[in-house]
Amino acid sequence: MPRTLTNLLRSLGGSARDLAPIVLVVVFFQLAVLQQPIPNLADLIIGLVLVLLGLTFFINGLEMGLFPIGESLANAFARKGSVLWLLAFAFALGFGTTIAEPALIAVAAEAAAIAADASLIGKDQDSVDNYAFGLRITVALSVGFAIVIGVLRIIKGWPIQYMIMGGYVIVVLITMIAPQEIIGIAYDSGGVTTSTITVPLVTALGVGLASAIKGRNPMIDGFGLIAFASLTPMIFVMIYGMLV
Repeated sequence: MPRTLTNLLRSLGGSARDLAPIVLVVVFFQLAVLQQPIPNLADLIIGLVLVLLGLTFFINGLEMGLFPIGESLANAFARKGSVLWLLAFAFALGFGTTIAEPALIAVAAEAAAIAADASLIGKDQDSVDNYAFGLRITVALSVGFAIVIGVLRIIKGWPIQYMIMGGYVIVVLITMIAPQEIIGIAYDSGGVTTSTITVPLVTALGVGLASAIKGRNPMIDGFGLIAFASLTPMIFVMIYGMLV
C-alpha cells in the first residue's frame, strides 16, 4: 500500500509538471497581454484540480491495465503462431477502439450537419445520421486496416519509412481528385484516431509483438503503428467522399 501511494504521488507530481506550462501560458496572456483579471477563479482552480487528478488516474490506469493487456495479448498471439488470428485481433482492436472514439463521433456529426446545410446531402435527420455513421465506419475500417498493415510490417521486417512515404504520396494524389468539401474532413480524421484509448493499446500491441518475435527490436520495430493509423483515414475518407 505505501508503495502504491508513493507511485500515485509521484504520478501526481508528474501530471502537475506537465500541466504547469499550460497554466503559465494562460495566466501570462490573461494578466500581461489582455490585462484582465482571471474570471471565475474558484471554478478554474477546482477544474484544474479535477483535470490534474483525472490525468494522474488515467496515466496510472494505462500503466497498470492497458499496456500490460496489450503486451500480453501480443505475446500470446505470437506464441500461438497463428498469423491469421493475430491479424484478426489487430483489425478488431483498431476498428473497435476507433468506432467508439468520442472525438470521431463529434467530428462526423459536425461534418454531416455542415454537409446538410450545404445541400451536399439531404437535410432530413436520417440523411445526416447515415452520413455521420458512414464517416465513422470508414475511419474505423481504415484504422483496422492500418493496424493490420503495421502488424505485417513488424512480422516481415519491412522498413517503415518507405511505407509511410508511399502512403503520403497516395494522400497527395488522391487530394488532387477528391471533392474539395471532403479534404479537410479527411485530414482531420487522421488526427482524431490518435485517441486516449487507441494509442496506448496499439502501442502496447506493437511493442509486445516486437518483443515476442526473435530478431525484432522493440524500440525500432515496436513503434510506428500510430503513424499508419493517422495516415490511412485520410485516404479512406477522401475515397468515401468521392463515392458518396
